[in-house]
Amino acid sequence: MDFSNIINYIYEFAYFIGVFGIFFIFSIFKGRQAVMNIIIGLYLALLISIEFPNYEMLFGGIESSKSEAILRLGFFIFISLFTTALCWRIMPDEFREEKFESIVKKIFLALGATVLVMTFSFHVLPITEFLTPGTPIQSLFAPDLYFFWWLLVPLVILYVV
Repeated sequence: MDFSNIINYIYEFAYFIGVFGIFFIFSIFKGRQAVMNIIIGLYLALLISIEFPNYEMLFGGIESSKSEAILRLGFFIFISLFTTALCWRIMPDEFREEKFESIVKKIFLALGATVLVMTFSFHVLPITEFLTPGTPIQSLFAPDLYFFWWLLVPLVILYVV
């Protein structure tokens, strides 16, 4: 194993830990319902981004693949923010709790949101433009065979929590 492989593993593991850390800290400060809203918003964003009819019209004039990947990622983030804001408006805000109360549930919800983002990253979003293929996290989330099952994990977590 050479130095570049070690750097790629560290970079990808940092991506995973960073996403988990963001969701976990967000759940501590905003509560469980906020992460539930994000998870449902991400599912709605997935539906909209997969079925969006005019991707070629929006991103057809971009020359480089990295620029197109950045724009597609930005578009998905915009749709995710919109759908999460929609969930925030229509979902009840029922869990009034202290920051470190029900910490295990918050960890599971953060893990569910992380699994969802990782699954989207390797199947829907063009994140492979920024990460080197063949690393362990990609081999876990990237196969098409696992896409459905990884999408099911956050729903099971929502049901159990």
